[in-house]
Amino acid sequence: MKIALVQTTSGIDPDGNARVLVNAVAEAAAAGAAMVFTPEMSGLLDRDRARASAVLRSEADDVVLAAVRAAAAEHRVWVHIGSLAVRGAGGKLANRAFVIDDTGAIRARYDKLHLFDVDLPTGESWRESAAYAPGEGAVVVQTPVGMLGLSICYDLRFADLYRALSNAGATVLAIPAAFTRPTGAAHWHVLMRARAIEAGAYVIAAAQTGEHEDGRATYGHSLVVDPWGEIVLDMGEAAGIGYAEIDPARIADVRARVPVIAHRRAIPQVTLA
Repeated sequence: MKIALVQTTSGIDPDGNARVLVNAVAEAAAAGAAMVFTPEMSGLLDRDRARASAVLRSEADDVVLAAVRAAAAEHRVWVHIGSLAVRGAGGKLANRAFVIDDTGAIRARYDKLHLFDVDLPTGESWRESAAYAPGEGAVVVQTPVGMLGLSICYDLRFADLYRALSNAGATVLAIPAAFTRPTGAAHWHVLMRARAIEAGAYVIAAAQTGEHEDGRATYGHSLVVDPWGEIVLDMGEAAGIGYAEIDPARIADVRARVPVIAHRRAIPQVTLA
């Protein structure tokens, strides 16, 4: 099963970002991809919250979501939008992923569970919880590439989420991201490989890359990792489209050799000795 990953440098204009995604969907479909994966914050990447607030919309009015749904239907291809910032209830935003089928219908939504609040040695400060509300549950959805477990960026660091997704039947894990360069260089590859190995599942991680209009820099290196932990695709730092094959037989083979899911047990109470 051929998939496409879109590695992009999203900016502060949703209309411009929508054009990039629509063109990528058309190109990927023409190349024979059954499903297209985009990064976290595909519709807008802007840490100036006052400026971003002027263009952010509800899901029903989001121009990027509407454009990608129309492109998916036109080109008869499934699309996983890694995430969009959409207005939610209670005055906060949702960092929301969408799975769109080849008719343009939304098959699944997932709101990012773990929010990134940190002060980095570089001087960068991130307070995702100041603007975003966390999600309330995990999501698995049937797609052409298999049972797809949804997550977003910082979720990567929380192994319990991927245990829950694979216990629920996920054979492929989507981990779209906008990783910073320091954390990407240190942890991106090793954590992606670990999640694939632990779950005996493919990991598909479409990522933001490069220098963005709002002044931030992201790591790139969109990845596809197979269930044995081998890297099938690493897109490096250049924006563009990458392709990989998802082989269900590979999943079955790895899970037969190392049946970790079948051997999982509830962890008993921890004793402090």
